[in-house]
Amino acid sequence: MIAKTRNGNIRLAAFAAFATLGLLAAGPANAADTIRVLAPTWPGFAPVLVASDLGYFKELGLTVDMKFEDDRANVMAAFARGDIEVDMRTVGEHQGRPRDASTPGIIIGTIDKSLGGDGVIAEGSIATVADLKGKTIAAEPNIPARLLLQLALKQKGLTLKDLDIKEIATADTVAVFADSSVAAVASYEPFMSQAVTAHAARKPKVLLSSKDSDIIVDVITARQDDLKANPKKYQNFLKGIYKAVAYYKSNPADFIKLAAPHYNLSEAEVKEILDTSLVYTSLEDAAALIGTPDKPGTLYGIFDTVMTLNLENGAADNKLVAAQQIDPSVMAAIAGAK
Repeated sequence: MIAKTRNGNIRLAAFAAFATLGLLAAGPANAADTIRVLAPTWPGFAPVLVASDLGYFKELGLTVDMKFEDDRANVMAAFARGDIEVDMRTVGEHQGRPRDASTPGIIIGTIDKSLGGDGVIAEGSIATVADLKGKTIAAEPNIPARLLLQLALKQKGLTLKDLDIKEIATADTVAVFADSSVAAVASYEPFMSQAVTAHAARKPKVLLSSKDSDIIVDVITARQDDLKANPKKYQNFLKGIYKAVAYYKSNPADFIKLAAPHYNLSEAEVKEILDTSLVYTSLEDAAALIGTPDKPGTLYGIFDTVMTLNLENGAADNKLVAAQQIDPSVMAAIAGAK
């Protein structure tokens, strides 16, 4: 059975295990023309796979080997060992413990933004996030929706400490929301929609979602040492990704047809996710987010906002500086050459 989630994402357990084994069995990379990638099993990262399928990377003299890995600790260990050159996660996950200023990995681009895929559902009596004060709220630790909730509370002069947080697995959203003592659940699609439909008697609503915020951004992160040694390789990597994003915008049906088998999903399932949960960042979008060496983009402010939230909620131990965690040189090179 396929489980669709935002962090555990759209996966078969055996499929994810196979992918990880494939990475461990891979031979040494040729630094000049190979990029090995680990990313969650989330269609936000599908442009990398479609770019490979369409031969975009091959045209640029690049071999890209992408595997799925949902466990952040495994990704960080692979990065530290030099088993991979790139990982892709949200800005918030990039900042999470045990990262400090010396940890490998620097942001060079973006690939998608959550657009309704993450949020908080609440019972009908809850009109605003301020009404959650003193109530029991269910949430999995360190998911994007928890950051959205934390930010919305902060804007009302409240914190997560003003709530009674019940930790859950997001896959259990529907069952948890059946408990009338739980006023709201921080979750992600498709579980939010499923819970709203399943418990109509509670007159549920989506109290807030990532449609209302710009802080849930998936970023592309590269090892600093390999980036310094092979900058052209990463320029070609981003070129291939943004060419695939452009292909999605012009040929969505064929993009979905190519992407679906990688996730063991039907084309209809992938279409639903892309239509309702995320938006891919085009070259122009990514250039605006990353900026240039002389003019930082909007991601810097997002990074700082999320950093503050992660330090407050304990997801991060070390304050990271956006200017030291984002390298705009790759984006500037390809955006300027357009």
